[in-house]
Amino acid sequence: MATRFRFPLHFIALLCGFTATCSGAPAAPNVLFIAIDDLRNDLGVLGNERARTPRMDAFARTARTFSHHYVQVPTCGASRCALLRGRYPQTAAQLGNGAIASTQGQWGDANLPAWFQRHGYKTYAMGKITHHPGGRTGRLWAEGPEELPGSWDRCWIPETPWGAPQHLMHGTANGKPRVPGVTLPLESFDGPDHSYPDAFVADEAERMLAGLSTSQSPWFLAVGFFKPHLPFACPKSYFDLQGISPFPAPVEAAAAKPGWPSTWHKSGELHGNYARLAGDDTDLLPEVAAEVRRAYAACVSYVDAQVGRVLTTLEKLHLDDNTIVVIWSDHGFLLGEHNIWGKHCLFEKALVSPLMIRHPKMNAPGVTSRAVVETVDLFPTLTDLCGLPAPKELDGRSLRPQMDSPSAPTSKPARSWWTQGWRSLRDDRWRISSRPGTKNQPEAVELFDYQTDPDETRNLAGEQPEIVSRLMAQLQELPPIRVVPGTKSNGE
Repeated sequence: MATRFRFPLHFIALLCGFTATCSGAPAAPNVLFIAIDDLRNDLGVLGNERARTPRMDAFARTARTFSHHYVQVPTCGASRCALLRGRYPQTAAQLGNGAIASTQGQWGDANLPAWFQRHGYKTYAMGKITHHPGGRTGRLWAEGPEELPGSWDRCWIPETPWGAPQHLMHGTANGKPRVPGVTLPLESFDGPDHSYPDAFVADEAERMLAGLSTSQSPWFLAVGFFKPHLPFACPKSYFDLQGISPFPAPVEAAAAKPGWPSTWHKSGELHGNYARLAGDDTDLLPEVAAEVRRAYAACVSYVDAQVGRVLTTLEKLHLDDNTIVVIWSDHGFLLGEHNIWGKHCLFEKALVSPLMIRHPKMNAPGVTSRAVVETVDLFPTLTDLCGLPAPKELDGRSLRPQMDSPSAPTSKPARSWWTQGWRSLRDDRWRISSRPGTKNQPEAVELFDYQTDPDETRNLAGEQPEIVSRLMAQLQELPPIRVVPGTKSNGE
């Protein structure tokens, strides 16, 4: 393993202060955007008292946490496509993991990094920001064209023992890549943080911040971490932290496969890409399920520690005084709810994910907003907070009202999509999900009341026709996406 050089941060901080004195700090704020893969909305600050997430919880005390943030599509590439476009999916191609690479030619410069570039920012993407770490496609995600060409001043992955981006994304301990169908989905290695990839991501982020501390231009730095994405693999010390599992088994009714047409699936990401765990095609033995939950929780604690390193470096360099910080996850993850182990569905645990934003001049830091917000809101929020104009075509709305006042109400419902024509709408109380009828299958409608049934155990569509009619009218305000019946998620 190559020796890792660390900048003397105290020296850089002094140099940064001297430069600011001589030439003045940039008037426009910088942006540090931290993306985390597959993180459930279950941090300590979000009410999970058993969660071991001290760094993100500490950050939340200085930021605005959005407890009801929803993604547009519950898979990595499509969710990130909506983030970077600031728009709802419009074509079938934008529902899969190839969403960015297959449609970016239609975007022009109306994407988040290119828009900031146009307005004087230096833009950098390190780790997993688009679907492929480092931003390239092709063999091992290393040889093909860029997913978002011309939008980043630099897009890359750190140098690591895993080498190729695809191996880095799914890496097990000490440089070993996943072998589909052979590698186990759980691993606890008794070694340091650098036994796994995210510690190298944190190293590189620290180096970048040290270099950017003397920048005369405002910058947008996106840092993408991999955990807690499968495999649930991290140092043993983070397994040892967990004690009683932060994610207990759901109650029996919430763990059952729905008895009505829905977006339920057989958890192919877990069962199809890794060696089969004890159990049948969909069920895990209780003791195995408990260990899967513990391994996921350990990976959450591991990535929390790496995020904490980056935030600490930002503060040591005194960059936090003029930097907007966003912590965002691309979707949630079900751990046995509805008998699903994964995302790729329109249930709450797949669609809600952490979102925290800190602005140096924000009001009431540390107070959580319960307004329903969605990923497409981030593009207009960041342009607003940075004093930039926004593209006219954006579907989101700025969250400045909630940044200024955490009690500001929901301004619009959150919309989400999935394959086979499924789409969903979430307001402050209800979620409706619908699939249009065809000659081979009738229309399907789900309705959940989170005030009385937060575990989604009862489909109330047949009992609440007036609510269904009202929400369906809102859901149909946008044209449906044409999807060929039988379309499947294309992976992870």
